[in-house]
Amino acid sequence: MGFVDIVGVSTGFAKRDFDLSPEMAQLLPSMVFIWFFILSIPIGVVQHNIGKRKVLLFGILFTSLGMFLPFLQYSYPVLLVCFVFLGIGNTIIQVSSNPLLQDVVLKEKFSSYMSLSQFIKAISSLFGPVIVTFFVAQYDDWKLVFLVYGFTSVFVGLWLMLTSVEESSSAFKATFGSTLSLLKEPFIAAMVLAIFLIVGLDVGINTNIQNLLTQRFDISLEEASLGISLYFTALMITRFLGAILFSKIDNLKFLYWSSALTAVLLIGLILAPSSTTAYILLFLLGITSGNLFPLIFSLTVNRIPQRANEISGLMIMAVVGGAVIPPLMGLVNKFFSVQLSFVVLVIAAGYVFATYFIIKKNINNV
Repeated sequence: MGFVDIVGVSTGFAKRDFDLSPEMAQLLPSMVFIWFFILSIPIGVVQHNIGKRKVLLFGILFTSLGMFLPFLQYSYPVLLVCFVFLGIGNTIIQVSSNPLLQDVVLKEKFSSYMSLSQFIKAISSLFGPVIVTFFVAQYDDWKLVFLVYGFTSVFVGLWLMLTSVEESSSAFKATFGSTLSLLKEPFIAAMVLAIFLIVGLDVGINTNIQNLLTQRFDISLEEASLGISLYFTALMITRFLGAILFSKIDNLKFLYWSSALTAVLLIGLILAPSSTTAYILLFLLGITSGNLFPLIFSLTVNRIPQRANEISGLMIMAVVGGAVIPPLMGLVNKFFSVQLSFVVLVIAAGYVFATYFIIKKNINNV
């Protein structure tokens, strides 16, 4: 799942290698994230009918093929196709792997394993740029990272092919219409919106940390990048801890405190008097916000497990929030200030906090 994040560092190298304009360079991440919106629901329907394991293998296959394409010919059009394959493959993987995980773990441990999967994803996100830097330093060829990802995908695909999985089934026949009809249920619609805002919040923090620190405290871009590293490090720590704790504590109460503290810390970040204070707050933000996605996902699926495939499709479609919230922050920054742009994230965190009461009410009514 974490392979998709390599598009960030790849965009800079592609811009340099092919002398691209900013607009042309930004087509690369667009080629990746657009598929989350287009394919998530259809994939959820298909896997309901033919099986999650088979669909997941197709996702790994698409990823593998995409990673080897730049070595047939290294050009901008081929790189675009490479990221189309990566986007399609990653969408399939994210839609199918989460409900498949539900089939191989105990219900009460699902949120714990969801957090563990996010921890593994964070490792990939953190070390992708490190691998690129290594290959540039040693071989002056950044795209060798694709070979690492390609062969890893092949290995994982073979491992899954040789692994027996007893999948859950449902008498209910899933269709595109039945999936969309789930949005008519206020509880499901509220949770899908929560995922949209959580992903937007995460990407919004990642992509605006440098702007905030450089404009507020007049520090260099290199110094400001430390904030990104601190945030990613905190995400890894909290997701690892979540994998241990979620099977032992009340998940709903954890959602209450983590979302509330995220909103408070974001307000603190806006008002931070120094860069040192901002660094501390960014680290704490990673700790409090890192498990919001697996918490909302698992709490929702556990309420209606028989519709897990469709819910997964809707929620992964909501990942498109990562492509909506940052531009919205950019507009606020342009017309007002970088500090006010973070108010968008405060509002998002406030809504996630409100989902605690929505989930609690839903549980009480069952």
